[in-house]
Amino acid sequence: MNTNPEVDQFLKDKNHPMMDEIQSVRKIILEADPNITEAIKWKSPTFIYKGNIASFFMNAKKFVSLMFHKGALIQNTHGLLDGDGKEARVARFTDMDDITEKKEALVSIIKDWIRLMDSKT
Repeated sequence: MNTNPEVDQFLKDKNHPMMDEIQSVRKIILEADPNITEAIKWKSPTFIYKGNIASFFMNAKKFVSLMFHKGALIQNTHGLLDGDGKEARVARFTDMDDITEKKEALVSIIKDWIRLMDSKT
């Protein structure tokens, strides 16, 4: 898993009521492909592969909110992504059971992003 010490410290310093859930989603994304990296952008952990994939929306306190910056480009066959804007989509996770239930869909979306980015190079 390709963790970034800057993100580790950011999350350690953050007093978020859903930190265990955030760490679980983080782990799923980073384990989806060894080439995914992470950084702090826009004051939030952001996942990167040939461009920004998604960032946590750290202001949400009752669920984990993950914004896919170009989510409209990703196939949403599992229905995980919400929104109908021009570009962004959001995935929300309410608790550990919800994360477990949505893990396969999240991994699929990450792999779809990787295929999409690889097809452009």
